[in-house]
Amino acid sequence: MNSDDLEAKKERLISILKNYKSLAVAFSGGADSTFLLAVAHDLLGEKVTAITVTSPVHPARETEFAGKFARNHGIKHIIIQSNEMNLLEFTANSRDRCYVCKKNLFPKMVRAASEMGITKLAHGANTDDLKDFRPGFSAVSELGIASPMIEAGLSKQDIRDLSKKMLLETWDKPAMACLATRIPYGTAITIESLKMIEEAENALIDLGFSACRVRHHGNLARIELAKEDFDRMMNEKTRKSVIEKVKKAGYLYVSMDLEGYIQGSMNR
Repeated sequence: MNSDDLEAKKERLISILKNYKSLAVAFSGGADSTFLLAVAHDLLGEKVTAITVTSPVHPARETEFAGKFARNHGIKHIIIQSNEMNLLEFTANSRDRCYVCKKNLFPKMVRAASEMGITKLAHGANTDDLKDFRPGFSAVSELGIASPMIEAGLSKQDIRDLSKKMLLETWDKPAMACLATRIPYGTAITIESLKMIEEAENALIDLGFSACRVRHHGNLARIELAKEDFDRMMNEKTRKSVIEKVKKAGYLYVSMDLEGYIQGSMNR
């Protein structure tokens, strides 16, 4: 997309955000919500608040990044607990898990925003999200959560390109989703399995595999990597290190998916 079209989409986003006297942004620290928060803060200043959710399903390093970004940019930021692990409908991990989660999560965020006198909550969905299986979008619609970047017609690539122009450090940050997405539907979500996944993925990230997933199949870890990282994984020293660290996280078997990293692969 050429620069003029990109800027036109950004201007559409700005015109949408101008309609809000104040705004709370559901802020995960990912590329999408970071871009939305940055644009909203540039426009509305102190009238914008970032709300980040913490729980065992959210990687701790993402929560830490969100806090650091908000501090560095002088953005008001609060962190709330979501407690979805207390919901049997969530931990049962049916195909409507995401709906159950969002139905539980967003009212807490709306309530937190309301207590600060903020009447609108927005999340960082983009037009590409409409192409995947996203039952949580039903909850977003039911609860009246704003999706300004979808309204503006912004795709994931648009957001990355505009983020780069804005010098946002997240412009090339790999996508991240809640840890529950690593567990096959129908397999119960437990604190233990979430900790195993997070520890194993942290080990991979620390070894330089930024675009990666550890899919949890009981005592087997199925690793998805970007295809350009396949050769590096097969380096003897790296391979042994990965096996050691993933087994240390609690897995008995370590495998690598030959299809590579596919966002939302568990939805197939």
